[in-house]
Amino acid sequence: METQWQHTTVLLNEAVEALFHTAAEQADPPTANRTYVDATFGRGGHSRLILSRLPPQGRLIAFDKDTEAIREAQTITDPRFSIRHEGFAHLGELPPASVDGLLMDLGVSSPQIDNPARGFSFRGDGPLDMRMDTTRGESVAQWLATADQSQIAEVIRDYGEERFAVQIAKAIVARRQERGALSTTAELAQLVAGTVKTREPGQDPATRTFQALRIFINAELEELHEALGASLNMLKPGGRLVVISFHSLEDRIVKQFIAQHSREVFDRRAPFAEPKAMKLIALDRVKPSAEEVARNPRSRSAIMRIAERTSA
Repeated sequence: METQWQHTTVLLNEAVEALFHTAAEQADPPTANRTYVDATFGRGGHSRLILSRLPPQGRLIAFDKDTEAIREAQTITDPRFSIRHEGFAHLGELPPASVDGLLMDLGVSSPQIDNPARGFSFRGDGPLDMRMDTTRGESVAQWLATADQSQIAEVIRDYGEERFAVQIAKAIVARRQERGALSTTAELAQLVAGTVKTREPGQDPATRTFQALRIFINAELEELHEALGASLNMLKPGGRLVVISFHSLEDRIVKQFIAQHSREVFDRRAPFAEPKAMKLIALDRVKPSAEEVARNPRSRSAIMRIAERTSA
């Protein structure tokens, strides 16, 4: 019998409330034709709640790279809903000023983490894969089998903020030369544990390395940059941008993007020219409540940032 991996959606009500609670929504009649985007369907927690609030003539477009997420999405028969088997880097394909709210939950879903066959976690032994979309691209194992030491160290340092990146990269290459390339999550976790001699209390030595390889192999930060840039074009004036991130690299990108577009830009070469108007209004920063963290410890690192598109 196939295991049914469970997922608890983080900041479920807060995210959907932020998405819908706009001045435009209050002014529109209940039958307004409004369009929302769930850029990371996952297991559909946010999407299902959005659909429960969507007007009869509304529309919800969801994106996801994970084939298992696509199968889950196909169980939703609501005619207002559609799913695209693509990452959110494809948000730019949506028509300009066509979306009333965009939600991006950047976390890895619990079924992805908990299922050893996906290779995301060091807690269970499985193939060293980590691809969000297992139908495309190369796995972590395939990349580690050919990457040179400097490439591996750069990835682990830049995407995992791991201070022992060089030592870990040396150990990976030495293992490859002596006994062949790493192929399982347990092999990688044991190698890192034997290399990293100190670690923050309560954190597994392999945490940062696994995070780094997952981010790199899925081009997560590059996709995030593309999606945020596309949001300025696709959101209607008054439309909401809601982004939930789970580690500092993602949150820093989101924070800086909102800050950059939440101020007027002056051209120093033309000091008397009118400044370029800001494109976003930064609204809020929300963290899970103590009650949510107690129910779902994986939510503890989540940060949700909310911004609204201006008419500029």
